[in-house]
Amino acid sequence: MKLTARLLALGLSALISTAPAMAQDWAPKGPLTINIGFGAGGSTDTMGRVLAKVMQDNTGWPTVVENKPGGGGVVMFTGISQRPADGRTVGIGVSIPVLVQLVQRGDQLPFDTDSFDYLGTVARTELAVVAGKDAPFDDLAGMVAHAKEQGNLPVTAMAPPQVLLLKETMAKTGAELNIVNADGAAEVLKLILGGQVMVGFAAGEQFPYLESGDMKVIGSAGPEALSYAPEAKNFSEIGVEAYVDPVYFLAMRAGTAPAAVEAIAAAIDEAVKSPEVAEIVKNATQSQSLNLGPEGTHKMMTDGPAASKVLFGK
Repeated sequence: MKLTARLLALGLSALISTAPAMAQDWAPKGPLTINIGFGAGGSTDTMGRVLAKVMQDNTGWPTVVENKPGGGGVVMFTGISQRPADGRTVGIGVSIPVLVQLVQRGDQLPFDTDSFDYLGTVARTELAVVAGKDAPFDDLAGMVAHAKEQGNLPVTAMAPPQVLLLKETMAKTGAELNIVNADGAAEVLKLILGGQVMVGFAAGEQFPYLESGDMKVIGSAGPEALSYAPEAKNFSEIGVEAYVDPVYFLAMRAGTAPAAVEAIAAAIDEAVKSPEVAEIVKNATQSQSLNLGPEGTHKMMTDGPAASKVLFGK
């Protein structure tokens, strides 16, 4: 069944509370391409691919998925901002890495928050700090103490905000951390499991290794404790009043025809509500799928630089 028929069956009252109704006569002129701002194997890649499949199944639009990693999504959104506004390319990224880059070097980037039409969100994730099972500490305070005692503790990060959080940790605590940049969550896990680093950030990819006992959670990178590991404190425990609260969002080039924006936003909204996406979000992030819609996503991103400046504007 086509998406338009499904939406009509839901009734007008349901449409008012969700994304705009699909423009019935619109379809992409060729395949719809979804660019993912991170490498293969991570939570963004996993959710993006399932979302794309469900959208294709619902709408009948041929959909192609491409990974465009680099700069925590900046490389991908740079490409989106320089494409024609033809309604054929959508980017999925994470809010915090993009916002921090805009705060810290916005004058060097070829885009700003007004460069995009915002389509919706998929989920808000709980970002954890994890360590290998043999790490000689079980929390952030222990990590800092070990780094002070041993020096040069290897820690991996997959996005600029995580690097900034680690640098703030060094500045506030005096711990010596050797920061290793990873190209996505899959590499973070590989580095930890291979013993090249002791600690890294993960947004759900770690769950199989927590269950097997190969990894352990030592902290939360967000503003609150983790729902699945409430004993793991956040960085305020060690005197670092900063956090990372990422949301997976979708956008396309500003100036895209309103009919295309409405149709794609409606397709995303229906896909986010599907059991398939709900399941992958739960598996990847231990949270529920969440769509803020075009207006909510626009507000999150346009208000974001001011909020991020408080944390990462140094």
